[in-house]
Parts: sequence; C-alpha cells; structure tokens
Amino acid sequence: MIYAIKQELLLRKNEFGDEQIETIYFGGGTPSLLSIEEIQFLIDTIYTNYSVVSDVEITLEANPDDLSTQKIKDLSKSPINRLSIGIQSFFDDDLKFMNRAHTAEESKKCLVEAKKYFKNITIDLIYGVPNMSDKKWFLNLQQAFDFKIPHISSYALTVEEKTALHSFIKSGKTPPIDENLALQHFNMLVEESKKQGFVQYEISNFGKPNYFSKHNMSYWLGEKYIGVGPSAHSFNGFERSWNISNNAKYVKDLLENKLPSQTEKLTKNNKFNEYVMTGLRTIWGVSFEKIENDFGAKYLELLIQNSQPFIEKGLLEISKNRILITTEKGKFLADGIASDLFLL
Repeated sequence: MIYAIKQELLLRKNEFGDEQIETIYFGGGTPSLLSIEEIQFLIDTIYTNYSVVSDVEITLEANPDDLSTQKIKDLSKSPINRLSIGIQSFFDDDLKFMNRAHTAEESKKCLVEAKKYFKNITIDLIYGVPNMSDKKWFLNLQQAFDFKIPHISSYALTVEEKTALHSFIKSGKTPPIDENLALQHFNMLVEESKKQGFVQYEISNFGKPNYFSKHNMSYWLGEKYIGVGPSAHSFNGFERSWNISNNAKYVKDLLENKLPSQTEKLTKNNKFNEYVMTGLRTIWGVSFEKIENDFGAKYLELLIQNSQPFIEKGLLEISKNRILITTEKGKFLADGIASDLFLL
C-alpha cells in the first residue's frame, strides 16, 4: 500500500503547478500504525516531487493506545511537528459507550509523554453523550485545560446508521441523542474555553493564538488540497475528486499507472453553497465583496435577502466591513442556517 500511495503522489505531482505545500496531514483510519520509516518514506516522496514551504505543518492523527512512549519519542525525531490525538473523553464509561479501544488512564499517560516532545498538540473531545452530566463534561474540559493543550476539536456525538449505537438506541437499550443536552454542553465549551484564552475560530475548533490548524483552515478558506490513499478526497478550486475505497482496486489501478478516482465539476451554485457553509462556521464569515467578485451581484442580493429572517432572530449579523457572520446564539445552528441559504 505504501508504494501505491507513492505512485499516486508521483502521478499527481503536477496538479499544484508552482504552488507550495503548506500542510501535510496523516489522517483517516490509523496512520499512527505506520512505522517511522514508512512515514519518512512518504514525506521524502513529497519533498522530492513537490515544492514545500520551510515552516510546513506536518500532522499525524493517532489514538492514545497507539502512542507508546517509544513511539512518541520516535515521532519527535521525524519531520512530524503536530499530533492530533483522539482522546474523546477522560472517563472510561464514556469510552466504553463510544466503543473506543483506549482507557482514560492511557489517554492521560499519552498526553504526559506527548507534551515532553511536542508543543503543537490537538485533542478531540465528544459532547452530548447520553447520561453525561454537565459536571462530567466540565471535568472533561478541565482535564484538557490542566494539560495545557493548545488546541481542542470538539464535536457533538452523532449516530451513524448500521452501527452498534444506532441499534442500541433503536432497541431502547440506550437513550436517544438529546439535542438540548448537546447545546448545553456546546455552550459550556464555548464559555469555558474562552476563559482559558482559546479562540473559537471555527464552530468545532478552539485554538490558542498561533495554534490554529493550518490544515483545517485550508478547507474552510476554500484552498486547494490533494488527498492521497483509498477514499481520500481532493479539491482543485473548480472540481472535487475522490478515490475509490476498495484497497485492492486502488493498488491495482496505480500499478497500471491509472488514478483510481472519480471527479465532479462544481457548478457555480455548488461553489457558492460551499463558501456559505464554510464561511458561516468560521470567525472570518462570508465576505460580501468575495460573493460579488466571484459570483456576481445577483448572488449577493439573494444572500442578503435570504439572511434577513436569521438576522431578525439574532442568529446572523452583518459586520461593518460587510461580512456575514453567525452570532453566539447562532453558532450551534450554523450548518442548518447555511443550508437554508443554499441556492439549488
């Protein structure tokens, strides 16, 4: 598989033209299972075939049970300079409920070791878990603050169909997801993280100054990116592509020098909708100037017109420099608001 990924990188090396790579992200699945040699091999392939900025952000996603003390030490000697650790919760009953392989003790031990070797660490936390009290959620947040983690990504628990959790809820073994509980936890997250000096620069992402995720920001700001590997998605500014999810077919196609992907050309409306969706999730909002320049006066007129009901409800506001942003009250509802502003 590693050699197939290298082959994809080689076949796609001209897609960025003269543009430079600003972030490299090892994510999806369990990239932390790669050996240090395999990670270095892929990074070397990128440096040999692409132009990379000197202060590139290189992130590795990992679960606490994958990060032994030795693994963390080895990673610190590699070009990896940012760790994204899937903590989810600091309580064993929550982890068991979410079917996570690690324990709360492993999470804490992992963070103690990671902080010895990495300054730039982000963790994931899940809120809105059934039966999770406000106090317990507060203690989860406090634990993260006590570790002095500079970045937190936090999401409401969601239930995917055909999962164990979905069947437990359907059969009544587990209480259903409570949106009011999730909203309560979200409001606590916003309030408590602000007290600790975090900036909520995107609905689910909280960073200390100088620790915003460059990688995630590239998605929200509509920049180009190449996703490599089975199921990976890419975007070049005017079309989106995605690789097949079948590992064997992915390898076979690349051995035959074929890219194992499908492509969709984005319509003007698609691009408008994506910009509105991502813009409303961030502190940068939706720029009226950009809408007018990229899409035309009619699109701006429709956006302003369709935004009025949400402005009247205090969910959206227009800043002085003509940017549409979500209010504190509207943040939790940002995706739903954006979908109502979509042009079909």
